Amino acid sequence: MPQPPTNAGASSTAKLLVVLLAFAWGLNWTAAAVALHEVTPWSLRFAGAGIGAATLFSVALLTGHSLHVPRSERLHVMIAGFFNVAAFQVLAAFAQLSGATSRAIIITYSMPIWATALSWLMLRERLDRVRVVALLLCIAGLAILVWPLFAQGFPPSVFLALGSALSWAFATVYVKWAKVTVPPLANAAWQLVFGFLFVAAGTFAFDGYPRLWPLHLPAVLAVLFIGLFGVGLAHFLWWAIVGRLSTVTASIGSLLVPVIGVGASTMFLDEQPTVTDLVGFALIFVAAASVLLQRNAKHDEMPE
Repeated sequence: MPQPPTNAGASSTAKLLVVLLAFAWGLNWTAAAVALHEVTPWSLRFAGAGIGAATLFSVALLTGHSLHVPRSERLHVMIAGFFNVAAFQVLAAFAQLSGATSRAIIITYSMPIWATALSWLMLRERLDRVRVVALLLCIAGLAILVWPLFAQGFPPSVFLALGSALSWAFATVYVKWAKVTVPPLANAAWQLVFGFLFVAAGTFAFDGYPRLWPLHLPAVLAVLFIGLFGVGLAHFLWWAIVGRLSTVTASIGSLLVPVIGVGASTMFLDEQPTVTDLVGFALIFVAAASVLLQRNAKHDEMPE
């Protein structure tokens, strides 16, 4: 029996929103690069996580979504928030500050491969042939990308971006290991809140106070874009629509993020990837795609 037109229309709308969200997350990196010209990484993440958490909570409450978290799971959500929001965002910002944004993006989006490896270690999930090949492709891509940089000394941006990817991967696997049952939207909202609290503590410890004024208009708009669209509304829309799409369709949306991010950094930040960068990017992208596009994959990470 064919689907009603209304269902087909809803699916088409969801697919369009996934593409729009990919642009929001992809351009998030460019916005961060713009803001980091005037704002420290700690203060940038303080503003972004704070605005994002407030936006996500407000929209979730206005649309009637439950944000209840069982008492037994609150510590697990807090730990995930530390790694998935605070560590991820701060490490990514410092990676951008000390190196090329395009390189930071592609290394960070090697996350699905590290999540696969951690799932094998922590959850005893089987590493099939596709996942093993993906892991080898990712390692080869990173080696090709990083090796020329060592000629110029120790490249901190590479390891900061890799730390960002590993933090994101660990949080994703930890939530599975802890068997958290909180609905994804509530989980994302509270992770943002706890992540913001950790970032706030770091901001006051390292910056003294959030250094968000005075700023020129481009930096102000970049900070607002990150908080409102890249963090708050984007996460709400993602978790509101992802259940209506197939895993493959949702995964393609995630794979668009690094493509858009690298493309935007080339266009707007005047970054010119080298040949080794492009080869490394291609290998890591293929590795991530082979993991994400498997039929039995469950798309339950919190995309950024």
